[in-house]
Amino acid sequence: MNDFLAMGGYAAFVWPAWGLSVLALAGLVVFALAERRAAAERLRRLEQDEA
Repeated sequence: MNDFLAMGGYAAFVWPAWGLSVLALAGLVVFALAERRAAAERLRRLEQDEA
């Protein structure tokens, strides 16, 4: 297991790259959910204005 985690001596480059990728993907998910929530709120307000 230690050999895998050491990544053949490249762990100092591989693990931060994985970490940054996970952070970027998590940020995109959070951003998409926030945008969806905002769009739903705008739609609700528009539908109320029409009625």
